[in-house]
Amino acid sequence: MEIPVIDFSKIEGENRGEAMALLHEACKNFGFFMIENHGIDKDLMEKVKHLVNLHYEENMQGEFFDSETAKSLANNEYISGKDWETTFFVWHRPNSNINELTLSKDLSKTMDAYIDQLIKLAEKLSELMCENLGIQRNSIMEGFAGGSAPSVGTKVAIYPECPRPELIRGLREHTDAGGIILLLQDDKVPGLEFFKDGKWVKIPPSINNRLFVNTGDQLEILSNGAYKSALHRVLAMKDGSRLSIATFYNPAGDAIISPSPQLLLPNHFRFQDYLDLYTKTKFEEKGLRFESMKSMANGH
Repeated sequence: MEIPVIDFSKIEGENRGEAMALLHEACKNFGFFMIENHGIDKDLMEKVKHLVNLHYEENMQGEFFDSETAKSLANNEYISGKDWETTFFVWHRPNSNINELTLSKDLSKTMDAYIDQLIKLAEKLSELMCENLGIQRNSIMEGFAGGSAPSVGTKVAIYPECPRPELIRGLREHTDAGGIILLLQDDKVPGLEFFKDGKWVKIPPSINNRLFVNTGDQLEILSNGAYKSALHRVLAMKDGSRLSIATFYNPAGDAIISPSPQLLLPNHFRFQDYLDLYTKTKFEEKGLRFESMKSMANGH
């Protein structure tokens, strides 16, 4: 299956319609896609990956292989309640915890610079999704903001080389709880899979610093089911460790999530009222009738 690839350089050019249609199709029928020519500094992306891998080797690798999860492979039984991963989480917005973590100053500074650029891309994506849905361009940002602003955090994960990958998942099957997820992933080691049309689709490593994007549960709710959150997993791999830097553009904790009113069909009305309107507008656009019924149901 060919995974949709959005060329972001076309969004502002003469081929904008083509790029927007592909983005809409990817959000509606896949729940995942790749972005190229996204404008994120590629040297910065390479530096983030290098420094995270260095941090893993120096601070996480030994501890992981001494863990109960790693030792449990010796039982030669499938491990259903654990994941073959080692992680740390960085909060960026509304408050950062990066200075509370045991990261090098170079990694902290580089991560902050990368996230500053990534947030702008997430905001741009949210506006384009709103445009495709036919709702106000800031609907996702406002819906996610709560009392302040959307929440942004990054899960940094390493899926270490696994001697018995048949006994454990790298990460068990799940959908993401939040909104828009932007993944900077390994450029060599595979393992990520998404469920589509009854089968698991293998997501290849990201060439040329493409970003992999998927949509979460809250975007499915806000879009009234138009855009889907997709089930996915990570397989443990025997040859090589896989890097995953997933940044979540999510609702604030106090955000009240509901479908955009513009996407809701009219509801809670008497059928006779609809028939009365229908007899007057039978040969007019039905969308106008729906909008009139929504206004009537809301007492307008």
